[in-house]
Amino acid sequence: MSLGLVGRKCGMTRIFTEDGVSIPVTVVQVEPNKVTQVKTVEKDGYNAIQVTTGFKKRSNVNKPMAGHYAKASVEPGRGLWEFTVDAAAEYQVGSSFDATMFEAGQKVDVRGVSKGKGFQGGVKRHNFATQDATHGNSLSHRVHGSTGQNQTPGRVFKNKKMAGHLGNENVTIQSLEVVRVDAENGLLLLKGGIPGSVGGDIIVTPAVKS
Repeated sequence: MSLGLVGRKCGMTRIFTEDGVSIPVTVVQVEPNKVTQVKTVEKDGYNAIQVTTGFKKRSNVNKPMAGHYAKASVEPGRGLWEFTVDAAAEYQVGSSFDATMFEAGQKVDVRGVSKGKGFQGGVKRHNFATQDATHGNSLSHRVHGSTGQNQTPGRVFKNKKMAGHLGNENVTIQSLEVVRVDAENGLLLLKGGIPGSVGGDIIVTPAVKS
């Protein structure tokens, strides 16, 4: 992973090009990402940059974390994130990054936590087909059906697609286009939808695939 930005999903809207084409975009608010720690191979075993963003009341920060922020001379943020880099020595503790790291037309990868949907059946969770609505079927319209064989092997195999918890997991969307960068307001406009609820934390990094 290369150095990226941590932002917050604000919602979706649409913008129009000069030709009048409507483009659906997701608005990501990017407050300054401040470096709280620089990790090196010699000291930590790998090269990485640790950043924070946003604001957290000092009364909500425990003593170990308060000391960590104070050591970096950075105001407490709403969390800590890491980006592995090739040369950590290029970065300084206390420095910051903003939305100008990206430019319009650039491809980026976006990571977030998908919306949690609770316990769901096989039809919604795995896109299973429903059974007959009539012809003697009165109770099993959305039942997923058989889960295995008989005496041999006499068990249900692991990872069998069944009903269960849906959502609330890390999701990465690759190669989204940056449509516009609003440096004054700290906004990134990304083409299409991204995972997560409004207000959720989003990680934006340069695209791995061109």
